[in-house]
Amino acid sequence: MRPMAGIFGPEEDWPAQDLIALSEDLDPDTVLAGYACGVFPMPLPYTQFNVRMGWWSPMQRGVLPLDALRVTKSLRQATKHFVTTVDADFAAVIARCADPTRPHGWIEPEIAAVYVDLHRRGFAHSVEVWTRDGRLAGGLYGISLGGLFAGESMFHDPVIGRDASKVALVRLVDLLSADGVERIIDTQWLTPHLATLGALDIDRRDYLDLVDELVTLPPPDWTSAARKPPPPLRDASPGLG
Repeated sequence: MRPMAGIFGPEEDWPAQDLIALSEDLDPDTVLAGYACGVFPMPLPYTQFNVRMGWWSPMQRGVLPLDALRVTKSLRQATKHFVTTVDADFAAVIARCADPTRPHGWIEPEIAAVYVDLHRRGFAHSVEVWTRDGRLAGGLYGISLGGLFAGESMFHDPVIGRDASKVALVRLVDLLSADGVERIIDTQWLTPHLATLGALDIDRRDYLDLVDELVTLPPPDWTSAARKPPPPLRDASPGLG
C-alpha cells in the first residue's frame, strides 16, 4: 500500500478509470486530503448517480515540469503589456474562472466557496494579470502542497487579455522555481493547448509516486511572492516561434 493512500484507500483498489469515488458534498479538509493522495474533485458531467461530486485521478495525468515551460517569442512580447501579481485578488480570479457563460464551466458557487476558504487558510493561491490601466485581464488559481501546485483553472479576457492566462503561467513557474526546489504543476488532464506549453502526461501510478515525494518538499514562499514586483522576464525557449 502506498503511504499516502489516505481516505480514498490504496490505489490497488481504485477502478481502472479516471473517476474513482463519489460524494454528496465537498469540504475543504477532504479537498486537501484528496490532493495529497493524487485525487481532485470535479462535479459529475452526467446525472445517472444520485450525488453531485466526483473524485478523479486520471489514468494519464497531465503535468508541467517547471523547466519544460515553453515561452515563445510572441508570449515573451505579451508579458511586456501586462502587470502580474500574486494573491492580490483571489476572489476575483475564481469568480472569472467560474463565469457560467464560459464553455464547459464547472465551478459552482459552493465549490468556489471551498477554495476561497482554502485561500484564507494559505493553501489556495492565485496569479493575477492586469492591464497597465488596472483591469484584470487574466489569471489562474490552484492548491499548493509542498512541491505540488495543483492547477485548478485559468482564464483570459478575450478583449483585453488574449495571452493573459499564459502570462499568468509564466509568473507561476518563476515563483515556483525561484528557490531551486524541483516542484511540479499538476494540470489534471493533458490538452492540446497545454501540450504546446510543455505539459506532458504520465501514468497514474507514476504520478501518485511523485505526489508522495512532492508533498514532503518545502512550499514556495507565497507571502514574499505576494509582496514582490513581477520577476524579470524569462528568455524565450530556443527554436520556438
